Amino acid sequence: MVRFTKLDMKLTQFERAIAAIDKKNSEDFHIDYFQGQEFPKELLYSHRMTKKLLAFNPNTSEELQIAARAQHICRWKISRNEYPNDKKGYLKWREALKIMHADIVSDILKDVSYDSEFINRVTFLIQKKQIKKDKEAQTMEDVVCLVFLEYYFEEFATKHDDKKLIGILRKTWLKMSVRGQEAAIKLDFSARSQSLISQAIEQD
Repeated sequence: MVRFTKLDMKLTQFERAIAAIDKKNSEDFHIDYFQGQEFPKELLYSHRMTKKLLAFNPNTSEELQIAARAQHICRWKISRNEYPNDKKGYLKWREALKIMHADIVSDILKDVSYDSEFINRVTFLIQKKQIKKDKEAQTMEDVVCLVFLEYYFEEFATKHDDKKLIGILRKTWLKMSVRGQEAAIKLDFSARSQSLISQAIEQD
């Protein structure tokens, strides 16, 4: 259970939920650097998700805002090394993470007295079900892809060969909506990354 002070209780229900998510993510011992400062990795990621979501869809629902903020909540608690180093192991790891994220945020939302319908919607969005059928789930996927491309792809690209990267970019592209793809094209990339993205887009 999340413990709130008297000062916390003056916040809105939504603000308390966001604060609790941030508190959890601030416990991440992995560090990322941004603009000369260091941050807990998943805390920085969660703030980037919120920033990108509000830029991409300013009138988004509270459910989607919370789901985006909690997309990677406590991600470090399930290590990739706990699963086989192959595609099947990777998919099992990703599924375990989705379930964990949903369970943690569900407990937080219960603590701040959201009803079951609201909680179920948030956990549905976190697990990114029915991406092409549910508008908010698709928005969630678009934002996840845009955050990856804007903040993480350049470093990721230094660790892999062009063929693998083109395949990953192609899969990322196909997950996105047309609007998401249009936003992705407008991002700034290095010459190499731009070339890889162009090759991925041009594939049949």
